[in-house]
Amino acid sequence: MGKHIPPHDNQNQAIIGENDETTPLCYFNNVRLKKGEEYRYSLADYESTIVLAGGTCDIVVDGEQFTNIGQRATVWDGNPAGVYVPVGSEAVVTCVSDQADILIAGGRYDKKLTPFEIKPEESDQVQYGSDDTKTHRKIKHILGQKNADLRGRLLVSELFTVGAGGWSGFPPHKHDEERDDPNETRFEEVYQFRFNPDFGFGAQFLYEHEDDCGPVYHVKTGSVIAIDKGYHPSVAAPGYEMYYFTVIVGESSKSLKQYFDPHHEYQVHTIPGIKDMIAKFK
Repeated sequence: MGKHIPPHDNQNQAIIGENDETTPLCYFNNVRLKKGEEYRYSLADYESTIVLAGGTCDIVVDGEQFTNIGQRATVWDGNPAGVYVPVGSEAVVTCVSDQADILIAGGRYDKKLTPFEIKPEESDQVQYGSDDTKTHRKIKHILGQKNADLRGRLLVSELFTVGAGGWSGFPPHKHDEERDDPNETRFEEVYQFRFNPDFGFGAQFLYEHEDDCGPVYHVKTGSVIAIDKGYHPSVAAPGYEMYYFTVIVGESSKSLKQYFDPHHEYQVHTIPGIKDMIAKFK
Protein backbone atom coordinates (compact mmCIF):
# COMPACT_ATOMS: atom_id res chain seq x y z
CA MET A 1 0.00 0.00 0.00
CA GLY A 2 1.71 3.15 -1.20
CA LYS A 3 5.44 3.86 -1.23
CA HIS A 4 8.05 6.44 -0.27
CA ILE A 5 10.79 7.50 -2.69
CA PRO A 6 13.52 9.23 -0.65
CA PRO A 7 15.11 12.48 -1.89
CA HIS A 8 17.65 11.87 -4.65
CA ASP A 9 19.11 13.42 -7.79
CA ASN A 10 16.75 12.10 -10.45
CA GLN A 11 18.80 13.73 -13.25
CA ASN A 12 15.55 14.97 -14.84
CA GLN A 13 14.23 11.41 -15.20
CA ALA A 14 10.62 10.72 -14.18
CA ILE A 15 10.25 9.95 -10.47
CA ILE A 16 6.80 8.37 -10.99
CA GLY A 17 6.91 7.17 -14.58
CA GLU A 18 4.29 5.93 -16.99
CA ASN A 19 2.53 2.75 -15.84
CA ASP A 20 4.03 2.98 -12.35
CA GLU A 21 3.54 -0.23 -10.38
CA THR A 22 1.88 1.57 -7.43
CA THR A 23 0.07 4.55 -8.98
CA PRO A 24 -0.32 3.83 -12.74
CA LEU A 25 -2.82 6.67 -13.13
CA CYS A 26 -0.18 9.23 -12.09
CA TYR A 27 3.02 10.68 -13.56
CA PHE A 28 5.49 12.98 -11.81
CA ASN A 29 8.83 14.52 -12.68
CA ASN A 30 11.01 17.24 -11.17
CA VAL A 31 13.21 18.88 -13.81
CA ARG A 32 15.99 21.37 -13.07
CA LEU A 33 17.47 23.52 -15.83
CA LYS A 34 20.06 26.26 -16.17
CA LYS A 35 19.72 29.27 -18.44
CA GLY A 36 19.46 28.22 -22.09
CA GLU A 37 18.95 24.52 -21.31
CA GLU A 38 15.98 22.70 -22.81
CA TYR A 39 13.83 19.78 -21.73
CA ARG A 40 11.28 18.09 -23.98
CA TYR A 41 8.80 15.29 -23.43
CA SER A 42 5.63 13.67 -24.77
CA LEU A 43 3.26 11.33 -22.89
CA ALA A 44 1.10 9.17 -25.14
CA ASP A 45 -1.52 8.27 -22.52
CA TYR A 46 -1.29 11.12 -20.00
CA GLU A 47 -2.42 14.72 -19.88
CA SER A 48 0.03 16.83 -17.90
CA THR A 49 0.76 20.24 -16.44
CA ILE A 50 4.12 22.00 -16.27
CA VAL A 51 4.39 24.11 -13.10
CA LEU A 52 7.25 26.47 -12.28
CA ALA A 53 8.29 25.90 -8.67
CA GLY A 54 10.97 28.54 -9.25
CA GLY A 55 12.45 30.46 -12.15
CA THR A 56 11.09 31.38 -15.58
CA CYS A 57 10.72 29.31 -18.74
CA ASP A 58 9.41 29.56 -22.27
CA ILE A 59 7.17 26.59 -23.09
CA VAL A 60 6.07 25.38 -26.53
CA VAL A 61 3.25 22.80 -26.82
CA ASP A 62 2.63 21.42 -30.31
CA GLY A 63 4.01 24.64 -31.76
CA GLU A 64 1.97 26.98 -29.55
CA GLN A 65 4.24 29.31 -27.58
CA PHE A 66 3.82 30.37 -23.97
CA THR A 67 6.50 32.87 -22.91
CA ASN A 68 7.93 33.91 -19.55
CA ILE A 69 6.05 31.34 -17.48
CA GLY A 70 6.84 31.66 -13.79
CA GLN A 71 7.98 34.72 -11.86
CA ARG A 72 8.77 33.41 -8.37
CA ALA A 73 12.14 32.35 -6.97
CA THR A 74 10.82 29.40 -4.92
CA VAL A 75 7.49 27.87 -3.92
CA TRP A 76 7.58 30.06 -0.78
CA ASP A 77 7.69 33.31 -2.77
CA GLY A 78 4.45 33.59 -4.73
CA ASN A 79 1.69 31.86 -6.65
CA PRO A 80 2.18 29.05 -9.17
CA ALA A 81 2.20 29.46 -12.94
CA GLY A 82 2.05 26.71 -15.51
CA VAL A 83 0.91 25.30 -18.84
CA TYR A 84 -1.49 22.43 -19.52
CA VAL A 85 -0.17 19.82 -21.99
CA PRO A 86 -2.73 17.57 -23.71
CA VAL A 87 -2.40 13.81 -24.17
CA GLY A 88 0.22 12.94 -26.79
CA SER A 89 1.42 16.52 -27.26
CA GLU A 90 5.11 17.41 -27.39
CA ALA A 91 6.21 19.98 -24.83
CA VAL A 92 9.51 21.86 -25.05
CA VAL A 93 10.63 23.77 -21.95
CA THR A 94 13.47 26.31 -22.22
CA CYS A 95 14.95 28.02 -19.17
CA VAL A 96 15.23 31.80 -19.59
CA SER A 97 16.17 32.67 -15.99
CA ASP A 98 19.48 31.74 -14.36
CA GLN A 99 17.92 28.46 -13.31
CA ALA A 100 14.50 26.82 -13.15
CA ASP A 101 12.85 24.28 -10.85
CA ILE A 102 10.06 22.59 -12.83
CA LEU A 103 7.33 20.24 -11.61
CA ILE A 104 5.51 18.06 -14.16
CA ALA A 105 2.25 16.46 -13.05
CA GLY A 106 0.50 13.91 -15.26
CA GLY A 107 -2.69 11.88 -15.22
CA ARG A 108 -3.87 9.04 -17.43
CA TYR A 109 -6.54 10.21 -19.86
CA ASP A 110 -7.92 9.14 -23.24
CA LYS A 111 -8.97 12.40 -24.91
CA LYS A 112 -6.83 15.13 -26.42
CA LEU A 113 -7.81 18.61 -25.28
CA THR A 114 -6.26 22.05 -25.92
CA PRO A 115 -3.16 23.53 -24.24
CA PHE A 116 -3.66 26.57 -22.03
CA GLU A 117 -1.74 28.76 -19.59
CA ILE A 118 -2.43 28.96 -15.85
CA LYS A 119 -1.40 32.40 -14.61
CA PRO A 120 -0.39 33.11 -10.98
CA GLU A 121 -3.50 35.17 -10.34
CA GLU A 122 -5.69 32.33 -11.62
CA SER A 123 -4.81 29.80 -8.92
CA ASP A 124 -7.94 28.96 -6.93
CA GLN A 125 -7.05 29.39 -3.26
CA VAL A 126 -8.60 28.31 0.01
CA GLN A 127 -7.31 28.62 3.56
CA TYR A 128 -8.76 26.68 6.46
CA GLY A 129 -8.08 25.25 9.89
CA SER A 130 -6.60 27.09 12.84
CA ASP A 131 -3.47 27.35 14.93
CA ASP A 132 -5.44 26.09 17.91
CA THR A 133 -6.38 22.84 16.14
CA LYS A 134 -2.88 22.53 14.57
CA THR A 135 -4.59 22.25 11.13
CA HIS A 136 -3.92 25.70 9.63
CA ARG A 137 -3.40 25.16 5.90
CA LYS A 138 -3.49 26.97 2.56
CA ILE A 139 -4.23 25.26 -0.78
CA LYS A 140 -3.47 26.74 -4.20
CA HIS A 141 -5.39 24.81 -6.86
CA ILE A 142 -3.66 24.88 -10.25
CA LEU A 143 -5.91 22.37 -12.01
CA GLY A 144 -9.21 22.08 -10.16
CA GLN A 145 -12.89 22.86 -10.39
CA LYS A 146 -12.22 26.39 -11.65
CA ASN A 147 -10.86 25.00 -14.95
CA ALA A 148 -12.67 21.64 -14.92
CA ASP A 149 -14.02 22.18 -18.46
CA LEU A 150 -10.47 22.49 -19.82
CA ARG A 151 -8.88 19.41 -18.21
CA GLY A 152 -9.52 15.71 -17.88
CA ARG A 153 -9.27 13.87 -14.55
CA LEU A 154 -5.99 15.46 -13.41
CA LEU A 155 -6.05 17.64 -10.27
CA VAL A 156 -2.91 19.60 -9.35
CA SER A 157 -2.42 21.73 -6.24
CA GLU A 158 0.16 23.23 -3.91
CA LEU A 159 -0.52 22.73 -0.21
CA PHE A 160 1.11 24.60 2.68
CA THR A 161 0.98 24.21 6.42
CA VAL A 162 0.54 27.75 7.72
CA GLY A 163 2.81 28.61 10.63
CA ALA A 164 5.34 26.31 12.23
CA GLY A 165 4.26 22.69 12.28
CA GLY A 166 0.81 21.12 12.10
CA TRP A 167 -1.33 18.55 10.33
CA SER A 168 -2.46 18.16 6.73
CA GLY A 169 -4.94 15.71 5.25
CA PHE A 170 -6.75 15.75 8.56
CA PRO A 171 -9.20 14.37 9.55
CA PRO A 172 -7.77 11.27 7.83
CA HIS A 173 -9.55 10.54 4.57
CA LYS A 174 -9.35 8.18 1.64
CA HIS A 175 -10.55 8.04 -1.97
CA ASP A 176 -9.93 4.52 -3.24
CA GLU A 177 -13.43 3.27 -4.11
CA GLU A 178 -16.21 4.25 -6.50
CA ARG A 179 -19.42 4.25 -4.48
CA ASP A 180 -22.55 6.31 -3.96
CA ASP A 181 -23.41 5.53 -0.34
CA PRO A 182 -21.25 6.73 1.28
CA ASN A 183 -20.13 9.09 -1.46
CA GLU A 184 -16.56 8.38 -2.61
CA THR A 185 -14.56 8.44 -5.86
CA ARG A 186 -11.37 6.55 -6.70
CA PHE A 187 -8.31 8.74 -7.15
CA GLU A 188 -4.60 7.89 -6.96
CA GLU A 189 -2.25 10.49 -5.55
CA VAL A 190 1.41 11.51 -5.60
CA TYR A 191 3.08 14.10 -3.34
CA GLN A 192 6.44 15.82 -3.40
CA PHE A 193 7.36 17.45 -0.07
CA ARG A 194 9.45 20.54 0.68
CA PHE A 195 10.18 22.25 4.00
CA ASN A 196 11.04 25.74 5.19
CA PRO A 197 13.73 25.91 6.51
CA ASP A 198 14.98 23.33 4.04
CA PHE A 199 16.31 20.92 6.71
CA GLY A 200 12.83 20.50 8.22
CA PHE A 201 10.95 17.23 8.20
CA GLY A 202 7.59 15.59 8.71
CA ALA A 203 5.80 12.26 8.65
CA GLN A 204 3.40 10.64 6.21
CA PHE A 205 0.94 8.09 7.60
CA LEU A 206 -0.74 5.39 5.49
CA TYR A 207 -3.32 2.91 6.76
CA GLU A 208 -5.99 0.97 4.90
CA HIS A 209 -8.68 0.41 7.52
CA GLU A 210 -9.73 2.76 10.32
CA ASP A 211 -8.74 0.18 12.97
CA ASP A 212 -5.37 -0.66 11.36
CA CYS A 213 -1.85 0.58 11.99
CA GLY A 214 0.08 1.21 8.78
CA PRO A 215 3.51 2.44 7.72
CA VAL A 216 4.78 5.89 8.69
CA TYR A 217 7.40 7.53 6.45
CA HIS A 218 9.95 10.13 7.53
CA VAL A 219 9.69 12.79 4.79
CA LYS A 220 12.16 15.56 3.97
CA THR A 221 12.56 18.09 1.16
CA GLY A 222 12.39 16.07 -2.07
CA SER A 223 10.57 13.07 -0.60
CA VAL A 224 7.89 11.63 -2.91
CA ILE A 225 4.92 9.61 -1.66
CA ALA A 226 2.72 7.53 -3.98
CA ILE A 227 -0.72 6.60 -2.61
CA ASP A 228 -2.96 4.02 -4.26
CA LYS A 229 -5.36 3.42 -1.35
CA GLY A 230 -6.03 4.03 2.30
CA TYR A 231 -6.09 6.96 4.71
CA HIS A 232 -3.11 9.32 4.41
CA PRO A 233 -2.72 12.21 6.90
CA SER A 234 0.65 13.95 7.24
CA VAL A 235 2.28 16.18 9.82
CA ALA A 236 5.09 18.75 9.89
CA ALA A 237 7.49 18.93 12.83
CA PRO A 238 7.23 22.01 15.09
CA GLY A 239 9.14 25.00 13.77
CA TYR A 240 8.91 24.01 10.08
CA GLU A 241 6.53 25.02 7.33
CA MET A 242 5.60 22.11 5.06
CA TYR A 243 4.75 22.29 1.35
CA TYR A 244 3.65 19.50 -0.86
CA PHE A 245 2.91 19.41 -4.56
CA THR A 246 -0.04 17.13 -5.24
CA VAL A 247 -0.87 15.09 -8.32
CA ILE A 248 -4.35 13.56 -7.92
CA VAL A 249 -5.84 11.50 -10.75
CA GLY A 250 -9.31 10.01 -10.99
CA GLU A 251 -9.99 6.58 -12.42
CA SER A 252 -13.31 7.67 -13.92
CA SER A 253 -14.38 10.92 -12.19
CA LYS A 254 -13.26 14.55 -12.53
CA SER A 255 -14.60 15.33 -9.05
CA LEU A 256 -12.78 14.14 -5.92
CA LYS A 257 -15.11 12.92 -3.16
CA GLN A 258 -13.37 11.97 0.06
CA TYR A 259 -14.43 9.48 2.71
CA PHE A 260 -13.31 10.39 6.24
CA ASP A 261 -12.15 7.91 8.85
CA PRO A 262 -15.32 7.35 10.95
CA HIS A 263 -13.33 7.65 14.19
CA HIS A 264 -12.32 11.22 13.33
CA GLU A 265 -15.06 12.41 10.94
CA TYR A 266 -16.65 14.56 13.67
CA GLN A 267 -13.74 16.99 13.31
CA VAL A 268 -15.00 17.90 9.83
CA HIS A 269 -17.64 19.83 11.80
CA THR A 270 -15.21 21.44 14.28
CA ILE A 271 -12.16 22.48 12.22
CA PRO A 272 -12.81 26.00 10.83
CA GLY A 273 -13.29 26.20 7.06
CA ILE A 274 -12.73 22.54 6.28
CA LYS A 275 -16.09 22.18 4.54
CA ASP A 276 -15.04 24.91 2.09
CA MET A 277 -11.84 22.96 1.40
CA ILE A 278 -13.81 19.79 0.69
CA ALA A 279 -16.15 21.67 -1.65
CA LYS A 280 -13.23 22.93 -3.76
CA PHE A 281 -12.43 19.33 -4.79
CA LYS A 282 -16.01 18.43 -5.79
